[in-house]
Amino acid sequence: MNSKESRQKRIKWFTDARFGMFIHWGLYAIPARESRSEWIRSVDKVTDEEYQRYFDTFNPTDYNPKEWAKLAKEAGMKYAVLTTKHHDGFCLFDSKYTDFKSTNTPCKRDLVKEYVEAFRAEGIKVGFYYSLLDWHHPDYPAFNDAHHPMRGNENYKHYGEHFERYIEYMHNQVKELMTNYGKIDILWFDFHYDDMTGEKWEASKLIKMVREINPDVIIDDRLGGDIRAEEKPLYVGDFGSPEQMIPSLGLTDYKGNPIPWETCMTLNNNWGYSQKDENYKNARNVINMLVQCVSKGGNLILNVGPDARGNIPKKSVEILKEVGEWMKLNGECVYNCTFSGIEKHEFGRITKSDNAFYLYIQDHSGEHIAIYGIPDKIKCATLLCDGSKLSMADPWNVDSYRVEGKTAHYVATPPYSQLNGNGNVIKLWIEK
Repeated sequence: MNSKESRQKRIKWFTDARFGMFIHWGLYAIPARESRSEWIRSVDKVTDEEYQRYFDTFNPTDYNPKEWAKLAKEAGMKYAVLTTKHHDGFCLFDSKYTDFKSTNTPCKRDLVKEYVEAFRAEGIKVGFYYSLLDWHHPDYPAFNDAHHPMRGNENYKHYGEHFERYIEYMHNQVKELMTNYGKIDILWFDFHYDDMTGEKWEASKLIKMVREINPDVIIDDRLGGDIRAEEKPLYVGDFGSPEQMIPSLGLTDYKGNPIPWETCMTLNNNWGYSQKDENYKNARNVINMLVQCVSKGGNLILNVGPDARGNIPKKSVEILKEVGEWMKLNGECVYNCTFSGIEKHEFGRITKSDNAFYLYIQDHSGEHIAIYGIPDKIKCATLLCDGSKLSMADPWNVDSYRVEGKTAHYVATPPYSQLNGNGNVIKLWIEK
């Protein structure tokens, strides 16, 4: 169930897909804080009574997950992960274990159910984010906790005295998510900290239950433990999850062998919706990040934060559609690709599939590109966006600039008239 072979089998679709959509959405979309919107309760120490006003008015009348799913597909994303419950404890699904859920707001809808149906209909793998934290539940520690909104508040000293009841509640909700919505592809837990890690969550028991219901679901590494270690507990998960950064050398185990990983990244500065946050990455930034992740053997899951009415911000939509236009022409260098075994060249990143190397051209200069370190014999070179053949003849003055001990393949760069603004890709076909 959790052997190396079973992990490799269930993770394969994920390492082939490479690009996903993260969706942070909940009551925090109403205050729409400019900074750390989804953490508003903790940052501003908001009480349950103050936060209740958002619950009482939550009614996303524009929510149409079919549009979200179509956008994800258009952007070239192959999977999605939705926040079913964030740290504030509010559930977007109809849990029988709490009243703090979307079906009890003016919305009166199981938003998770609609999301699952919409994304499955578009052929996109479906994932659930579930926070281990819960600032609404009376059995979750408050007074001495590092993040709870009521930390240091004497009136909350007794919160968490019956933590075992919270653990039972959390396990029951995860069981609901694994049982009530069909086969789920990703379970994304968040997060361990201080002594709130590993078996504090009864993590082995939790994972055994999840695997009994859904043996093929892949799970992140945020229950605790070190995914890179030689001896890993059952709950350590299937992939690493660096946040807001791309590891310089990818992610490897204790022996230096590559392991699956996924960088989660915001499109602007916030995970949840923030009305005033206009600091968006442009399409070129996103494509650069995506190719960089793949070139290091990793995935990119890019976040959108829908507003309180259920709309993905217009700017996010525009950027993702532009990324999608590039992916339609160049996605071959992303899907089913991985680390090439070759470090970054001056022109940009290199990815590899079973039958080709892909040169992602970020910096175009001169009439030729020199590529070092390719061990295979190259059959031919083509421009990926249109399939046109490129010359692989050595430049006339190559003998004057050879690097001793290194063999270079030279590819003539295409005319500037053929280049687009978001990075071109040259495909080097390998002779088998």
